[in-house]
Amino acid sequence: MFKRSVTLVASSDTDLSNQAAIFGSQHEFEDITWYLKKQAVYRIDDGVSTNVSRNGLWDNFGFRGVPSVVLVASRSIAEVTYPSSEEELVSVVAHATHANRKMKVATRYSHSIPKLVCPDGDDRLIISTENLSRVIEIDQEKMLVTIESGVTLEQLFNEAAKTGLTLPYSPYWWGLTIGGLLGTGAHGSTLWAEGSAVHDYVVRKRIVTPGHAGDGYANIRTLEENGEFDNDMKAAKVSIGVLGVISQVTLKLQPMFKRSVTLVASSDTDLSNQAAIFGSQHEFADITWYPSQKQVVYRIDDRVSSNITGDGLWDNLGFRPVASVALAILRSTENALEAKGDAAGKCINGKLTSTNLINSAYGLTNDGILFREYPVIGYQNRLQASGGCLNDPEDAEISACPWDPRVKGLFFHQTAVSIMISKAKYFIQDIQKLVSIAPQSLCGIDMYNGILMRYVTGSTAYLGKQEDSLDFDITYYRSKDPKIPRLFEDVLEEIEQMAVFKYGGLPHWGKNRNVAFIGVRKKYKNVREFLKVKDKYDPLGLFSSEWTDKVLGLRDGLTMAEEGCALEGLCVCSEDIHCAPQDGYLCRPGKVFKEARVCSLVQTDK
Repeated sequence: MFKRSVTLVASSDTDLSNQAAIFGSQHEFEDITWYLKKQAVYRIDDGVSTNVSRNGLWDNFGFRGVPSVVLVASRSIAEVTYPSSEEELVSVVAHATHANRKMKVATRYSHSIPKLVCPDGDDRLIISTENLSRVIEIDQEKMLVTIESGVTLEQLFNEAAKTGLTLPYSPYWWGLTIGGLLGTGAHGSTLWAEGSAVHDYVVRKRIVTPGHAGDGYANIRTLEENGEFDNDMKAAKVSIGVLGVISQVTLKLQPMFKRSVTLVASSDTDLSNQAAIFGSQHEFADITWYPSQKQVVYRIDDRVSSNITGDGLWDNLGFRPVASVALAILRSTENALEAKGDAAGKCINGKLTSTNLINSAYGLTNDGILFREYPVIGYQNRLQASGGCLNDPEDAEISACPWDPRVKGLFFHQTAVSIMISKAKYFIQDIQKLVSIAPQSLCGIDMYNGILMRYVTGSTAYLGKQEDSLDFDITYYRSKDPKIPRLFEDVLEEIEQMAVFKYGGLPHWGKNRNVAFIGVRKKYKNVREFLKVKDKYDPLGLFSSEWTDKVLGLRDGLTMAEEGCALEGLCVCSEDIHCAPQDGYLCRPGKVFKEARVCSLVQTDK
């Protein structure tokens, strides 16, 4: 047995390429954590005498989809490039293709929970779109905007508004880049017009793909809606990053308009019926559901005349900067509740959270400062999306976005699945049955604002939604120790399996655990057409990875049968060892969906 001395040193990445070559020979247990915002953290870690009198502990959670950071081993370093033009982007892809080098694209602030941005190989390359952030042209007459792929949703709304135009539908978080949200099929909430998915408003796209020697090892492909390569466009609309790098996108916009928003809290008694019709009644309808409280909040949200007075703003409370100390307290409190098995405590905290959100109108204000009354009336660019914590000043992490990995903040799983409108009613009823059996089982998700339900239409995109659907987005506690089960582990697993297996739900490409992607290839009727385009654009699979190959059914291994695998969604349990038998969690059938296999707390004595 020996002791180690560990010091983490944060520094600029200016000299990283040189330091990485020698750092491994200087320290025994060294590694380097490299942040895409040009910062590196060096781990100076060596054996020391056992007489040194300190007993440290590393609460390690490794690389399991943590946003905004790329972990790089110093002996197998990956390169990150920051092209600032299409010409530079072509050069990067050409050089990597010539070297047969695996590539992935990363965006400015973060990446998705699944391993979409993780390239394979020791010589892997990450292409950042941070500097591809120009609004190239806004054509007011044709109501079109052409932007580079690194432009954020916030930039798009702000720049379009200056010309009296706007994007009609989008996700609610404005830190997404255009390339990122198109790659994952991100959406807002509507069943009206062309739907809530941004990719259905794309009319032109330029994408840089690997090429042959005769092409200079890279191609620029220009795709247009209903154009010569319309099938290619249907594949490229939602590409999960395996076709190449999006360079430019042209979107169709609409004249700026106003909306009227009223949030109405109600009992969830009739939710299953209301959910089926609510989306057709209001253009921007969504629903927030707190199942353990048997409460639901309906968002009554429609266009109104621009002559109606109002300058409302939505500054989503969940996207505001939070003091790092407060985040640490929140996380420590939840850790303690989980460790003690204190379901009642979680219910109290969940109720406090939801009550505060409802009383605060979820961050809506009538004038950008105060909330006085409903309806809140304002322009589209001020009500559709927000993300105040992104504009928080650099303050040495005194405050941060709640999930920022640089501070001790939130750490969670997300299950986000779209279920056909015709089936959503029965899924809701099944969740209500689970709550009737275990009334406190979903209090924990109330601390993460319950279940967000958004409407999304069927799309022509090969990997887009297949039919009009209701998207269920559930965020819940995740331990930083993958072998520790969470409270009511079985109920959350059963909901996940009901959504995916019983109701054939489609998982959001940018969220979810591996289990949600089991059999997903069979759910897309045009997946073979997508794969044909993939093979044409990237025959060597340089933009593919083991993870994307597994998800697309091109290789096995999406799930694994290992000790504790079900706790992290890496398998559906079939044996007790896949759960946490040492803590009394054994593999058992579901309570409502009997075909489910979940990790249930069967005994409390170890």
